[in-house]
Amino acid sequence: MRHFGHIAPEVRQRLFHQEPCEFGTGSPARLLSAALGATLYSPATRPRLADDIVKQAGLGVVSMVLCLEDSIDDADVVAGEENLVRQFADLAGRDGAELPLLFVRVRTPEQIPDLVQRLGVSVRLLSGFVMPKFTEERGIPFLEALASAEAASGHRLFAMPVLESPELLYRESRVETLEGIARAVDKYRDRVLALRLGVTDFCSSYGLRRAPDMTAYDVHVVASVISDVVNLLGRADGTGFTVTGPVWEYFRVPERMFKPMLRTSPFLEGQAVELREKLIEHAMDGLLREISLDQANGLLGKTCIHPSHVLPVHALSVVSHEEFGDAADILRPERGGGGVLRSAYTNKMNEVKPHRAWAERTMLRAEVFGVAREDVSFVDLLAAGIPG
Repeated sequence: MRHFGHIAPEVRQRLFHQEPCEFGTGSPARLLSAALGATLYSPATRPRLADDIVKQAGLGVVSMVLCLEDSIDDADVVAGEENLVRQFADLAGRDGAELPLLFVRVRTPEQIPDLVQRLGVSVRLLSGFVMPKFTEERGIPFLEALASAEAASGHRLFAMPVLESPELLYRESRVETLEGIARAVDKYRDRVLALRLGVTDFCSSYGLRRAPDMTAYDVHVVASVISDVVNLLGRADGTGFTVTGPVWEYFRVPERMFKPMLRTSPFLEGQAVELREKLIEHAMDGLLREISLDQANGLLGKTCIHPSHVLPVHALSVVSHEEFGDAADILRPERGGGGVLRSAYTNKMNEVKPHRAWAERTMLRAEVFGVAREDVSFVDLLAAGIPG
């Protein structure tokens, strides 16, 4: 699979200076963690789940979470497990079908080895498990269960802990909780693919819900915990992990209080005014702003609960020609001693040593999401990815 693989090859050639790479379930963890992109959640109880998965893969989705936790009723867990086993068997019988990376969000550690055993040979389609309300105390049993299931099945399985517990949010327990999480995920570093932020649960602890014309970063109590998570767990010194962006909850806005956040000029330049109006109508201007703020704050990828959110996440994850040029200049072998150089775009200073970690992360993103041509903007990528 590859990002923008659902777009015709001739269109990709027109859009990309460097096309996104191909990857799969057997790719290195570092590559997969960066390639998750917009991870689409779906209730595990959907009766035509296998068809849904194949359809979404054809529309550009590269990672999905099949949820047995908050998205389904407590009374439906057993039926959801049975449905998952049936749907995986269905998928395993579809020779040649291109599938996204598939994860299951469980409720308890015991579900992990049980589901792996029940999946049988179709476990080869499973990339791992999402672990809710993760702390050191609650998380270690999940990670131990994952390691046991992996050993029993002989199939590589990844963990994606969700950081969403009140202990992490509350000021008096945050540092201790973060340090505990850091110990747990470091012990199982080879199996932890990414850390996911459960901002909806954070908001619920205070009875809050952000409006469609606000981002998670406008809710200060939430922004502060995102900052602390990245501070301790998202460092670029080799100790950090990929931390993904929070979910965007909205599909359509019937009435808005504030002025749209989506600038007009990029759409005028791309002759895509109608696209801008459509994005605003469907609450996408807030999403686009939040994606940009995710990236500015060190997050990569995003939890999505609606297919319409996937393309904006991927379009804004593509590395611009300018970013790519700056990163390549900074990483030139002859620059190993440091120094300062002017950007080829003559609009900024590139300081080799301080900007090196940024350049390395940018090159990894360029590998999985591609590099846009010099005259291609995110508007062009959005427009090209929308089904005709």
